[in-house]
This record gives sequence, C-alpha cells and structure tokens, in this order.
Amino acid sequence: MERRDGRNLLPCLFLVLLSVVSADIFFEERFDDGWENRWVKSDWKKDENSAGDWNHTAGKWSGDANDKGIQTYPDFRFFAISAQFPEFSNKDKTLVFQFSVKHEQKLDCGGGYMKLLSGDVDQKKFSGETPYSIMFGPDICGYTTKKVHAILTRNGKNHLIKKEVACETDQLTHLYTFIIHPDATYSILVDNVEKQSGSLYSDWDLLPPKQIKDPDAKKPEDWDDKEYIPDPEDTKPEGYDDIPKEIPDADAKKPEDWDDEEDGEWTAPTIPNPEYKGPWKQKKIKNPNYKGKWKAPLIDNPDFEDDADIYVFPDLKYVGIELWQVKSGTLFDNVLITDDPEYAKRVAEETWGKNKDAEKAAFDESEKKREDDEKVEDEKDDIDDDEDEDGEADGDESDVEDAKEHHDKDDDKDEENTSHHDEL
Repeated sequence: MERRDGRNLLPCLFLVLLSVVSADIFFEERFDDGWENRWVKSDWKKDENSAGDWNHTAGKWSGDANDKGIQTYPDFRFFAISAQFPEFSNKDKTLVFQFSVKHEQKLDCGGGYMKLLSGDVDQKKFSGETPYSIMFGPDICGYTTKKVHAILTRNGKNHLIKKEVACETDQLTHLYTFIIHPDATYSILVDNVEKQSGSLYSDWDLLPPKQIKDPDAKKPEDWDDKEYIPDPEDTKPEGYDDIPKEIPDADAKKPEDWDDEEDGEWTAPTIPNPEYKGPWKQKKIKNPNYKGKWKAPLIDNPDFEDDADIYVFPDLKYVGIELWQVKSGTLFDNVLITDDPEYAKRVAEETWGKNKDAEKAAFDESEKKREDDEKVEDEKDDIDDDEDEDGEADGDESDVEDAKEHHDKDDDKDEENTSHHDEL
C-alpha cells in the first residue's frame, strides 16, 4: 500500500492498529439499535409514578441525525438506568471514563453525571441509594453551581474533589473525560481540553492527613501575637473632649414672625462643628516584640497509613445514570471506559469532534426559527389586543398571514442559502 507521493503507508497503518489492539476497552456504547438489550431501566420510584423514561434520539438539533443517544423525559422525574460489563480492576492500569452530555432543555438545576459501580448490583433496583465507586460529570444549579463533579468513594465514604472545575452550560453537546493514572495522578478534560489535573493524595481527602497539629502544644505565656500596639508617645491634646460635636449656626436669624410668648424663646439651630474630630483614638505602631500568629507545631499523624493503591477501584462492573430532573431533556451518548487516553481522544474526535460544528449550525437555525415564531405570535397578540380595545380589529387576519408568509419566505431563503453553500 502506497501513497500518491510514493511513501509506504503500511508502517503507519501498523502503528495505528497496534495502538488500538493494545488498548483495553472495558465498555463502549454509541447507543446504536439494540441498546435497550444492553441497558436495564430501574424500577426505582415506579410505584410512586415518578420514574422517568428515556427517548432514543439525536435530539432537536444535532450534527448527525443518525448519531443517537438516550434523553430524559418527562419533567419532574427520577431517572435511573445502568449497563453491565465484564468485571475488572484498574490496578496497574490507567482508567479513562468518558461520555458526552447535551442539556437541550437549558438546564436550570440538575445533573448530567454518570457513575461507575463495583460488585454485584440489582439493576432493577438501582437508585440514588446504591453505593458507587466513581461519580463524574457536570452539575448545574442557578448562578452558583456550574461545575464538574468528581467524587471518589473509599471505605464507604464519598469524597468530592477539592478543586473547582467549570462545566459547560449551553444547550450543545459537550464531552467529559476523567483519567486516573497508576501513579495516583489524574486529569479532567472538557471537550478534549484539560481543565484540571493533580494528585489523588492532595485533591481528595481519601486518606487521613500525614501530619496534624500537636494537640498537646500550647501557646507560650510570653508569646506576643499583637502585630500593632498603641503608640505610648501619642497623647490626647488638652481640651480635646471639650470640643462640641455641634455649634449654633452663626448665620441663622430669628424669623420676623417669631412670637416669643407663643413660640417660646428662639434659639439658633445647630450645625456640625468643623473643629470636632470625633472620639480621640491613640495612634498605633508596629509592635517591636511581635512574633507572628502562633500555630501549633505539626506532628506525624498516628492514624495515617499510606496506601500505594489509593487509585485502585476493584470489581468495577456497571456504569449507570441516576438523576432527579425538574426539567428533562438531558441527552447522554458515546460512553467509554478504557485504559488508553489516546484511544479515548480518537473516539472523541470521531463522535463529538466530527459533529460539533454541524450541531452548532443546527442549533442556531433552530433558535432563529423559534425567535421568528415568537415574533409572529407577538404580532398576533397585538392584533387581538386591538380587537379587545376597539371592538373591532385595526387590521385583519391578513396581517398575521403576511407576517407568517414573510417568516416562511425567510426560511425558504435560508434553505436556499444553505443549499447553495453545500453545493459550493
């Protein structure tokens, strides 16, 4: 096999194939036909008639109508669904957890995260109470919470990452990737761009601290921790306390119609005294004996025990989605669990990367149509209001039809422009 320039492609092809073969793909789901045979919908909240369901769809706007995921519906529901894969441990391996999320409903408050679970799980009972090993993905609520959750479970306790990782908040598809390496370092990527990295030791409280403050230590009695002290040479000026806060207004004059017998003895109103400087305060100077803020010395924590396997999650066996949503419409797709970050990057480009520009164009077109429709409705409401006020319409239905026709012509024009662009 040769390129047109004469160079042999076989070595390059061999390297690509070798890379794919060397990657362990523990789970990969593109939600093609038959996805329901691989995923189990939980009965959680079903008895309360508050269990949500899933649409198999590419959404209202997409870069490829055939690239479908699963989308939450209807509103005000609990959603729980999971899939099983061959059990594995990430010991001595890199763990990559990746998926895409799209909040078509312009999410106000809710999550778009997924979970990895270990051991045996009754998938029909999978719920918010089911223990998990890793929870990862975007979480949005109001103006304050717009972050990527990364929660790791150790000894039955959930530990949230201590660093802030911003998530995307628009109505387009975004890709989230969590990579954990055997050296206990990690990376979090959004749309194939690293947003945070560091160590599991420092960025989660998975282990007790190596050192703690000495509980028996006490501040020495002669320890001076006052940074500033009153200036002993600064004394209050003589007569300072005798200066009045207000004084009679010298420019004030007794009104001509003032009657002392009826109105009483006239006194001039007072005004702030420009000589009054407020209560006297002694100046402060730097304390020459200041030793700094006292801190208890650190000692080795007797409860600390290092663990070289801090990054290990044994018996990983399920991937699941568990959410409560007031406004449904979140779409999940392209779920991947592997040990190869490069393979995950290629999958990202083959899916999200390939479709993102076309999806943005489809979204913009959808938004324009929505705005045009709203404009037509507003014009119709104005006509209806005129009818109510005047007893008859200032115009007639032809005005609305004209507006609608104008809107349709704009749509046709946009389609012609798009078609022409495609031909070019």
